[in-house]
Amino acid sequence: MDEPVIKAVERKKELFEVVVFLLLIVPSMIIPFLALGQAKIGFPILAMSIIARDIALTCLVVFFLWRDGEPLARLGWKLSGLKQEAALGAALFFPILYGEFLILKVFEWFGFSSDMSRIPRFLTARGPAEIFLAFILVAVVAVAEETIFRGYLILRFNSLVGSIAAAVLISSALFSLGHGYEGAAGVGAVGVLGIIFALLYVWRKSLVAPVVLHFLIDFFPLVLLPLLGK
Repeated sequence: MDEPVIKAVERKKELFEVVVFLLLIVPSMIIPFLALGQAKIGFPILAMSIIARDIALTCLVVFFLWRDGEPLARLGWKLSGLKQEAALGAALFFPILYGEFLILKVFEWFGFSSDMSRIPRFLTARGPAEIFLAFILVAVVAVAEETIFRGYLILRFNSLVGSIAAAVLISSALFSLGHGYEGAAGVGAVGVLGIIFALLYVWRKSLVAPVVLHFLIDFFPLVLLPLLGK
C-alpha cells in the first residue's frame, strides 16, 4: 500500500477515534452541570461521579495509546526532569491565579455574566470526610484533565488539522465546556486558563508542570479554604 494511502487511513482512524471520544466526554461534562439547576446534588455524589468519569476517560485514552503502540511519553508523561517540572508548576501558581482573576474581570467589564464570586454550594466540601474527598477529587481531576485535554486531544487534533495552534484552541474550548455554572465570564476565563496550560505543555513537552499548576489552582478553593473554615 502506498505511503499516502496509509497516511489517509491513519488519519481516518484517528478522526473516528476522536469523534467517539468527544461523544463520550462532551455530554458527560455538560449534562451534570445543567442538571444542577434542576436538582439538589450533594458534594459527595458529585465528587464521586466526576472521579469515576475522569478515571474511566483516562483509562480509555491509555487504551487508545496501547492499541496504537504509542508510549505515554507521547502525551508528555516523562520521568526525566520530574522535580524541575513540578517546581515550575508550583512557581507559576500565584502569577497564574492572579492572572485568571484579572482575565475574569476583563470579561465582566465587557458585560459577560459571572458566578465566580463564591464557590458553588454543590462544590463546597463540609467536614473532614468531604474535605478528604475534595483532595482526592482535585488530584484525580488535575491528572485526568491534563492527560485528556493537553496530552491526548492536542496530540490528536494536531495530527488531524496539522496545526498546533488550532489544536491548542480547540482543546481549550472543550476544556471550558464543563464550567458553564460559572457564567459566561467564568467559561471565558477557564478557556484562557486552558490555553495557558496548553502553552506550558507545548513549551515543556511535559504534563508535569501543567498537572501541578492545575492541582494547586483547584486545591486553593476546594480544599484549603474549607480547611480554613472559609
